[in-house]
Amino acid sequence: MKHFKEIIQWCCEPRRLFALFIVVLAIPNAVLFFTEQQMPLLARICNIILPVSVYGFVMTLSRKPGKTIWILFPFVFFAAFQLVLLYLFGRSIIAVDMFLNLATTNSGEAMELLDNLLPAVVGVFVVYIPALVLGAVSWSGKKKLEISFIRRQRKYAFIGMGAGVLLTVISYATNRDYEIKIDMYPANVCYNLVLAVERAGETARYAETSKDFTFDATPTHDKDQPEVYVLVVGETARACNFGLYGYERDTTPFLDKAEGLVAFTDVLTQSNTTHKSVPMLLSAASAEDYDCIYKQKGIIEAFKEAGFHTAFFSNQRPNHSFIDFFGMEADDWKFIKEDAPESENISDDELLALVEKELQAGHRKLFIVLHTYGSHFNYKERYPESMAIFKPDSLTDAKYKNREYLMNAYDNTIRYTDGFLATLITLLQGTDASSAMLYTSDHGEDIFDDDRKLFLHASPVPSYYQLHVPFLIWMSGEYRENHAEIHEAILQNREKPVAGNASVFHTMLNLAGVTTAYRNDSLSVASRQYLIRPRHYLNDHNLPKSLDKIGLKKKDIEQFRQKNLVFP
Repeated sequence: MKHFKEIIQWCCEPRRLFALFIVVLAIPNAVLFFTEQQMPLLARICNIILPVSVYGFVMTLSRKPGKTIWILFPFVFFAAFQLVLLYLFGRSIIAVDMFLNLATTNSGEAMELLDNLLPAVVGVFVVYIPALVLGAVSWSGKKKLEISFIRRQRKYAFIGMGAGVLLTVISYATNRDYEIKIDMYPANVCYNLVLAVERAGETARYAETSKDFTFDATPTHDKDQPEVYVLVVGETARACNFGLYGYERDTTPFLDKAEGLVAFTDVLTQSNTTHKSVPMLLSAASAEDYDCIYKQKGIIEAFKEAGFHTAFFSNQRPNHSFIDFFGMEADDWKFIKEDAPESENISDDELLALVEKELQAGHRKLFIVLHTYGSHFNYKERYPESMAIFKPDSLTDAKYKNREYLMNAYDNTIRYTDGFLATLITLLQGTDASSAMLYTSDHGEDIFDDDRKLFLHASPVPSYYQLHVPFLIWMSGEYRENHAEIHEAILQNREKPVAGNASVFHTMLNLAGVTTAYRNDSLSVASRQYLIRPRHYLNDHNLPKSLDKIGLKKKDIEQFRQKNLVFP
């Protein structure tokens, strides 16, 4: 005990703490120097010299360094958060979407993720918690920095800041894309936090900003013909693990045999985050015009205006996002996990009972949206043990050495999705309605697929595995007979490049014969007017970026070409 107190006293010597606090704040800058290889060397050097010098200057504003480090606590939090994300994704700073994910991810998902990021979490705790504790002890003590020491360190800080400013000016002069708010940590993180707060405010005002919006939608199909249309939004399903797309494993035995099913081979998502991708699938918003989401209502409202009874059923928890807003525009809606304990795993099959109930209600015109939990991590919890076709699948820790287990579990989720969609098709075939179903996923997933050892999704820079998603359209025999021109157009467009989020809204309205000034048939894969156009990715600042401008690695570009996908 005596030795422990001596160690604490030694560590709490003000000048040692002064140096320690600068080091712990600057760790992310040092790591980013090596991870952000796409930045010019001069910019990466500047990203160390100027921030570290500013930290040094701020630390001289009080004679008690422990007080200063607690005043700088938000930056301590940023540093810890940044290091965890670098461990997970290998590069890039804390994105706007990461801040928004903190508000929209439910606690169950968060705990699943944190359980598998234990090394990173423990690492930041070991570094930053002791620093904060020592800061508190020092703050409460009597020892202070000498005035002479403060003056000397302030002089060093001014010299460093002068050099940093000079390097920044040179960076601006030599690199036209360089911006402090984008490229310099922690200024870029602070900027992203401000943007996140602004977007959260715009989202909270959605009810007010969209209240007077109308699609002025009207139906064109025979009013006496019973019709059912279903939009299924999958979760974290990547196309390359579907047997339908040539995967070596038989993950889609039922869909392979489904009559009337068309699989689109070259479909990319416009976002690798659920909270942006799903709202685009449920509305007219796209990477090219994302901000319309704050003023317009969703696809469900368009179907309602056209006289359809509408339903929205989700196997995810509500989180006060656009997914909730658009879903709750339906006549009937339900989040089946809302009242369940966080620890309870409810299977997607529970949604089918709600679908069956809607089908039995006798609605002449019916539109249903299903939001599944699909292949979201933890994969093994997405299917019952009886559906564990690919084994072993018992190890779930997010480690490269467990890739075989993780991939087996992931493939089981795709096999489970296959059965889910096949059962849904059977339910639709059991009606006397002309019916059609569209299935796609919000984004894909990295599963330690190459030597980069990337895992999960929502990384600041996406990979091929996060972008290439399944896109399936099923049409009943009666629908194909009644709307042969649409069936032919779908067959004609099946191998063309498609931006999934930009197409779903227009394709669903086209399938159902719902007209509105907001429908654009050049974006509908169910139309002969469909046009191939450059595909964009919605970046962190909600700007559309061409695929060749978002930092895709050579390995990802090779995957696009191996799969015969159009790039860019």
